[in-house]
Amino acid sequence: MYDHVLRRPKQILFQPVAKRFPLSPNQLTLIGLIAGLLSALFCAFGLFQWALATWVINRVVDGLDGEVARAQGRQSDLGGYYDILADLLVYAFLPLGIAVHFGHQTVWFALGFMLSAFYLNVGSWMYLSSLLEKRGQGAQQQGELTSISMPRGLVEGAETVLFFTLFVLFPHRAALLFGLFGTLTFVTAGLRVKWSAHVLR
Repeated sequence: MYDHVLRRPKQILFQPVAKRFPLSPNQLTLIGLIAGLLSALFCAFGLFQWALATWVINRVVDGLDGEVARAQGRQSDLGGYYDILADLLVYAFLPLGIAVHFGHQTVWFALGFMLSAFYLNVGSWMYLSSLLEKRGQGAQQQGELTSISMPRGLVEGAETVLFFTLFVLFPHRAALLFGLFGTLTFVTAGLRVKWSAHVLR
């Protein structure tokens, strides 16, 4: 919901570093993925301070790889593809690590509900993005900086980062937070379906 507002401050923060950064965007994506998976592993063992530290590293590096690619003229479809796959992998495994640590049936049920919402939501925006690109209404035409058009919704990147940070900060509230985030994600998918029914006609 706030991604378009936060994109400019992120650029201002990272651009001075991005122009001369010694690592390639894909190397940064790999480092971010490793940090994110370590965060999930730390969650599984109940080491939540370490989980928070590696999660923050994951998010910083994830914000930096795209800025490095743009600042150095190294944007590529393959890089964008790697980036989204790395994000989805971390988004699946981090809450899974929390559920493994607690092992309560309620947490597992809430996790299943939330991941079901993810499953629907990813389909709701990824396939829609493909259709928008096909119709000439994609990222380049809309002036977006991402590889493909990212249709806006109630839950976007910023809200996801906020909730995942809350997962790690308050793991004992995991069932409640999973349920709340899953509900908001289902609503987002529904609103996007409503929007697409109007636009794709």
